[in-house]
Amino acid sequence: MRFVVSSASLYSHLQAISRVINSKSTLPILDCFLFNIEDNKLTITASDNETTLDTMMEIVESESNYQFAIPSKTLLDAIKELPEQPITFDINTQTMEVSILYMNGKYALMGQSADEYPMAALMGENSVNFTIEAETLLGGINRTIFATADDELRPVMNGVYFDFQPESLTFVATDAHKLVKFSAEQSNDFAASFILPKKPSNLLRNLLAKEEEPVEVTFDAKNVTFQLKNFKLVC
Repeated sequence: MRFVVSSASLYSHLQAISRVINSKSTLPILDCFLFNIEDNKLTITASDNETTLDTMMEIVESESNYQFAIPSKTLLDAIKELPEQPITFDINTQTMEVSILYMNGKYALMGQSADEYPMAALMGENSVNFTIEAETLLGGINRTIFATADDELRPVMNGVYFDFQPESLTFVATDAHKLVKFSAEQSNDFAASFILPKKPSNLLRNLLAKEEEPVEVTFDAKNVTFQLKNFKLVC
């Protein structure tokens, strides 16, 4: 199985999601990126089993739909020095050997089966869905995240509190020494709240800095999803 993709575009997307990966993960498969080729579109996933970040990108061509996992650090090291050019991934589906062919040579590395990779959580039946301007979301996180704590005994302080009211969205963070509250105008047809942990808050902040379109947010009692143009964050 083979597919062709832009080297610069691939590296940019991989860099953006690699921040999710935890170097001390207890599941070896989570040291990998999950590649999913479907209908000439490539979705790449990184996860630490609590936070999952997907990125979607177009590929030049592909032979068929396929899924495989590939070590994240090895792949990033292999392509970071390549100038912009089409690169070809050639995967032996029997041995899981992956060859990356580029203008002056090739890299050979071993992939893994995608079967062991954990899937992101699905939203429950009573989930809430709404859209928010990227600028509003970014502003709220930027103005509050510095006040979050790093306290294992009080995890509710280790994130940004989102409070939705019919005419406003309030962001709050505290470490018990300082507290910051930021309110923005936001028309909602519901009242609800949740705490977004610090790690996904930072990941989202980095992604929102380049986002211009509204963000679709879905949450239930346990999980929240942020759908951006080319990224999807589930935590």
